[in-house]
Amino acid sequence: MSGHSKWATIKRTKAVVDAKKGVVYAKMAREIIVAAKLGGGDPAANVRLRQAIDRAKAEGVPNDNIQRAIEKGSGGGAGDQMEELTYEGYGPGGVAIMVKCATDNRNRTAGDIRSYFSKYGGNLGDSGCVGWMFKERGEIWLSRPVTLSDDDVMMAALDAGADDVETDSDEYIVVTCKPADLDAVQAGLKQAGLECDSADVNMSPLSTAEIADRDVAKQLLKLLDVIENHDDVQKVFANFEMEQSWMQELLN
Repeated sequence: MSGHSKWATIKRTKAVVDAKKGVVYAKMAREIIVAAKLGGGDPAANVRLRQAIDRAKAEGVPNDNIQRAIEKGSGGGAGDQMEELTYEGYGPGGVAIMVKCATDNRNRTAGDIRSYFSKYGGNLGDSGCVGWMFKERGEIWLSRPVTLSDDDVMMAALDAGADDVETDSDEYIVVTCKPADLDAVQAGLKQAGLECDSADVNMSPLSTAEIADRDVAKQLLKLLDVIENHDDVQKVFANFEMEQSWMQELLN
């Protein structure tokens, strides 16, 4: 797995332990509002909304909260104020960072993200400054243990249209595919008897920056953690490699 995938794995595990439900619910609601605003409030006709609802349910968001978010996004009002923004910059060690946000106040969000970069040894850049270092890909996460062997999971995924299967984590199997194929691959895995933990379109780094200094690693992980915990931030992507033990120690 790439350094980003290892970081994502640790963050997912850590989130189970210390995430505040109110923050998680707010982030999920924003994601649903934006998806409904852009593609309509019918999950059957809006793949992005359907995936956002699935993620919200996996996080334990109540159905009433989900329905209210759909109504806000598709019915105007508060949903009209919500917009998607992407911030790009460099963190400690020259690491490229992309931050995806959903916000109703772009000035507040921009000011906060800029201050985080500055405080923790990074630089917020112009739009497009690091975007070329990433490529969109669909990612489907399967929690171990799974009902099939790794080889059988790989065959089922490839038969469903996946591009690759990453099996070197003890906690997760990650199936990757083209963004447009995400729904079909997820359906194929379910048909094979595999329960998908999550499915989403993420930004995969095309190259990585090696972090060999522990102090730099500490500062970088603090920056990423602070950004990710901001209410308006939906996703954070970074192109680094470092000792996995450092990530576990410094994040925990």
